[in-house]
Amino acid sequence: MLCDVAKVHTGFVVMPKVTHCTNDEHWGKPGSSKKVYAAKSLTQKGGFVSVDNVLERIENKYWKIEVDQFQAWMLGFYKFTGEWQTTELEPNKILVEYKYTLHANVALLYPLNWLFAKTFWRVYMKRVLENIRQMADNNEPYLYA
Repeated sequence: MLCDVAKVHTGFVVMPKVTHCTNDEHWGKPGSSKKVYAAKSLTQKGGFVSVDNVLERIENKYWKIEVDQFQAWMLGFYKFTGEWQTTELEPNKILVEYKYTLHANVALLYPLNWLFAKTFWRVYMKRVLENIRQMADNNEPYLYA
């Protein structure tokens, strides 16, 4: 969570590539937030796209974040909640468990929301986690930039 999000969210089909963040000087502290910006895509005009918020953080163990204030229609989704938990299995071997919840409020779209979450979003988040694994394998500094 304390990495360059542009290296993590690199875009995929309808998901635009994140380009940068602003208002992030306190990012990582519970209660902090940052504005996220993305490139133009089929679903986004580009520019400011959402806000990331830190809900909870236990150093080197757990993060809970929320993404909201979407600037484009998102199939009735109004926020995204992610939880990141790490457990040291042995020296230099960490288990990372990542859970996400997509929150929607248009009942008519629930079947489409379910299909989106079980197919596209699952594939997209696997790509995100692979980007993080590659950053770790390359010993990139895990500091927010």
